Amino acid sequence: MADRDPTERLVAADYQAMAAFRQALRRFAAFSETAAQSVGLTPQQHQALLAIRAHAGAEPMTISELADALMIKNHSAVGLVARLVERDLVTRSPSPLDRRRILLRPTAEAEGLLERVVAINLRELSASAPIFRELLKTLRRLAAEPGTAKRAGGSGRAPK
Repeated sequence: MADRDPTERLVAADYQAMAAFRQALRRFAAFSETAAQSVGLTPQQHQALLAIRAHAGAEPMTISELADALMIKNHSAVGLVARLVERDLVTRSPSPLDRRRILLRPTAEAEGLLERVVAINLRELSASAPIFRELLKTLRRLAAEPGTAKRAGGSGRAPK
């Protein structure tokens, strides 16, 4: 952000909103991990099952798509899927369109566990709504101010 106008300053509320948001994210992540563990899932298994269940593609999710979704290496996703299959939480089968692609589907047991964890997590997120509303107010204020594009990095993309 070297091109930022030095006269443009963030106000205390901007820092407070960002700090509250980051704390809410950390608190939610810890809460979600505990909720997953309460039903016998590791946090990574929960994240994988959620990604598989939420996938909206034409076909079920593949192992490489799971790796991308979890931001892990493909071989790590293969191991994670193997452990989920071993626990009878996921099935894997070749795609009828391209037999090299392995499709992942949650089992009925996984669906039940996931539903319990997601319900718990949604209640927790609902309790955090005031923090998110405050952050949205800050973001809207910043977006409405002249010069905000420079302050925010211009493109809305994450910095490199």
